[in-house]
Amino acid sequence: MSRKLSHIAPDWWDYTTLDSTLINDAARLTERDLRQLSRPGFKVVMYDTLEDFYLAEALEYIHAWKQATTDNPAGICGPVGPTEQLPLVARLINDLGISIKDGHFWGMDEWYDAETKKEVSMDHPLSFEKADRELCFDRIQKKLVMPDSHLHFPKADTASYIKSWSSGVRCIVMQGGQGDIKHWAFNDPVKRVGKWKNEPPPPAEYRKLCTRIVELHPITLAQNARTSGGGNITMVPQTAITVGPKETWMAEKVSIWHAGLHDNPLGQRLSALMISKRLADSAVPMSLLADHQNVQFNYYRGGLGSCAVEMH
Repeated sequence: MSRKLSHIAPDWWDYTTLDSTLINDAARLTERDLRQLSRPGFKVVMYDTLEDFYLAEALEYIHAWKQATTDNPAGICGPVGPTEQLPLVARLINDLGISIKDGHFWGMDEWYDAETKKEVSMDHPLSFEKADRELCFDRIQKKLVMPDSHLHFPKADTASYIKSWSSGVRCIVMQGGQGDIKHWAFNDPVKRVGKWKNEPPPPAEYRKLCTRIVELHPITLAQNARTSGGGNITMVPQTAITVGPKETWMAEKVSIWHAGLHDNPLGQRLSALMISKRLADSAVPMSLLADHQNVQFNYYRGGLGSCAVEMH
């Protein structure tokens, strides 16, 4: 029997197609419950202040790049969202005089312009490459920063980006935030069409996906308008280029950062519960990380919120 339709967008799969019992179980989780979801391969970490939270996120960049050598290059795959860690990364490198010449960086995703059939240029106000460069790499002293050839940003022609993942460079950690639609990068749920009309793709099928151009769920468009565009959804492209699960499983660790500014209280709980209990379901893409060997969820306690009903 076909699963229920989405409450949000009936033409799409998303978390609202899950059994209501699972959603309600997630909504009841307290902070203590969340901490107890840790298991081998999945670790939950709490931070008391935003300063500590973003500093810890920035230090993941430093720790990854300090492992890089000429003979054993290494790097990190990082998000735009959150971005607060990026200036901290630059300041730490400059003030401590840390050379990251052998380090590499992969951007997670970029907007795609359907009219030009290319990635958006850095003139676009929402350009992720522009944000990474302006908030981090352009601020690092030239004598310390890696060469531009070590920066790998997704392009509409994905071949070079995909090749960089199998070029002998270790990805020590892939960072990310979690969107309202429970994605990492732009690994959104798929549309409810064709062979996925009645059931979402099996986890093993979704995990085969590599870097690609994707159509974005309506919730993702609304969220990016809210967090980055002042609510102006007309400026948000409907398609994007995203790193895929295939590349994600090449990362030695996946580290997800919940400051409470992106996904909501329910979402922060739901994906953790599904990963902890190994309930992988591609309608909740983040839950597929249940099968990754090393996942860490990082929470700011003040951003956990509550799933209790409050009328505003």
